[in-house]
Amino acid sequence: MIVTANRLNTVEEYYFSSKLREVRELISQGKPIINMGIGSPDLKPSKLVVEAIQNAMNDAVAHQYQSYQGLPELRKGMADFYKKFFHVDADFNTEILPLMGSKEGIMHISLAFLNEGDEVLIPNPGYPTYTSVTNLVGAKSVFYDLKAENNWEPNFEALEKQNLSKVKLMWVNYPNMPTGASGSLDLFKKLVAFAKKHNILVVNDNPYSFILNDNPISILQVDGAKEVALELNSLSKTYNMSGWRVGMVVGNSKLIDAVLKVKSNMDSGMFYGIQKGAIEALKLDKSWFEEQNLIYKRRRDLVFQLADILKCSFDKNSVGMFVWAKLPSGISDAEAYVNQLLYEKDLFITPGTIFGTNGEGYIRFSLCIDEEKIKEALKRFQ
Repeated sequence: MIVTANRLNTVEEYYFSSKLREVRELISQGKPIINMGIGSPDLKPSKLVVEAIQNAMNDAVAHQYQSYQGLPELRKGMADFYKKFFHVDADFNTEILPLMGSKEGIMHISLAFLNEGDEVLIPNPGYPTYTSVTNLVGAKSVFYDLKAENNWEPNFEALEKQNLSKVKLMWVNYPNMPTGASGSLDLFKKLVAFAKKHNILVVNDNPYSFILNDNPISILQVDGAKEVALELNSLSKTYNMSGWRVGMVVGNSKLIDAVLKVKSNMDSGMFYGIQKGAIEALKLDKSWFEEQNLIYKRRRDLVFQLADILKCSFDKNSVGMFVWAKLPSGISDAEAYVNQLLYEKDLFITPGTIFGTNGEGYIRFSLCIDEEKIKEALKRFQ
């Protein structure tokens, strides 16, 4: 018998991978399932973006291997994006590295900076991939609490009481997923100061800045942040290009070089046409986000109605493409509640527990679903 690597014992199959098989099976049985669980944009990219990839097919170099660092004009577009929307200066030759989606950046950064036994500060609740990747590289996950009473921000007083001597890296994610907390420059200043004090690399995972958010910010806006911080960003949610797999990591040249050393051994460059499409996307102005957010706002208002019907409580000021809702009084088991809705109302939403223990008692609705489908879900409870 071929035995798998021990590292596989440290991770489980991704929740959505297994749960969506269950949902598909119900659909195959004729169940009218409404899926409000996944954050995969259902809206289309700009026509200019689609035309760019189509036109690129005739370019002489379109089907060749591409640079590990991406096209210079793509890196320049990413630098211009950061300058235009975040007022952050980044050298497109040395401080920006395009990625095949920001998710791969989580692995690349972990491989570049973590040794076996190093400790990693991971938010609870937080994106499950932070924990999975930490385990896969042999590092140790150290969870820090995010709680509603602290606006889903780290408790620095509690962190300072911990033994941080082995902590090498800290994952943060603002605007936050799953809670929708927006974060602030004041929070980023505290994070940078904390990272400098304890010699920790802090990585802000920042794909939700422009979704229902009037004040997009970057941790790199903080003076001195580049000394201790990297930022991941993505075109997936911002430009409805999730299946294209285009992201970036931004930071000082030494940190970027370390990530590139890993990445260049993992792939043979991003497809040329996708890069050309991404270049066009990054040229879009503020009106693109305004148009998208009108759609998301209408959807969110309907989801608020659904959450009210379910007697859930939520923060109307949250941002991003999800609604994070606290279960009604007397109900605490999120997964049992989600299964009840799935089998009794043919409605799939996400239990907060997949994001950590602090997600117990919460559920997450996705806004990546047509308004008519949300209205149909509302009818099922009326």
